[in-house]
Amino acid sequence: MTVIDAHCHASPLWFEPVETLLFQMDRCGVHKAVLTQILGQFDNAYQEQCVARLPDRLAHVGAVQAAAADAVQKVTALTRRGMAGLRLRPDARSPGDDPLAIWRAAADGGLAISCGGPAASIVSGEFAAIVREFATMPFVIEHLGGWTRPDCDHSPQVWQGILALADYPNVILKIPALGQLAPRAVGQPLPAHAPVLDAAKGAILIEALDAFGAERLMWGSDFPVVASREGYANALDWTRMLFAERSSEEREAIFGGTAERIFFARDA
Repeated sequence: MTVIDAHCHASPLWFEPVETLLFQMDRCGVHKAVLTQILGQFDNAYQEQCVARLPDRLAHVGAVQAAAADAVQKVTALTRRGMAGLRLRPDARSPGDDPLAIWRAAADGGLAISCGGPAASIVSGEFAAIVREFATMPFVIEHLGGWTRPDCDHSPQVWQGILALADYPNVILKIPALGQLAPRAVGQPLPAHAPVLDAAKGAILIEALDAFGAERLMWGSDFPVVASREGYANALDWTRMLFAERSSEEREAIFGGTAERIFFARDA
């Protein structure tokens, strides 16, 4: 099985450099990774350099200031240089006569959208309209549709709204590691043996699998933030254990195949 980490960050300015990520990948048997631009960073040169060094192992999702006058031109230039996806918020809009110009530039370039934000924005009618408008462009929804965010309203209605996105065939869901779903109570003694976390709280990922199908789920570690939770190896192993009863084909898609298709096998 080719294992791909579909959501990780690397930077010389914040978090960790790519060498630290590669160490963890090699240690844990992760073959490829998708570098996802840090929120608020619009200089994509470092990610481009990383991909140029290791094109068989790394792809990158860049970011631009959507409201800038030259945002469309920047997306076009980044696409020509090999960017595989564009990170946008659901409410991203362009100035001028075409507020969806930034989304249109991504679609014209054959990019995937990596989209994160509050769950309320993800399940909104305005975002659904954009998904329908660009029906052939993959929309990769980050962090389980915002479900793992501390500001999320964890109501059944919100969760059903996230699952309802499965009605759109161009929507893909990034699933988080178990540590984001079952955080450890800091201060309590660690058990002598794994599992440290409550795996029952990961059952929500099986609901996502049943709604979207394995071909529209992808796992991401959220490196290096994951180091403040269960750690990279556990983020892979414990999350993979949640799907132990599912078919090998499903596991291969979730932990590699879907990300390969969306970010590595796209048309240049």
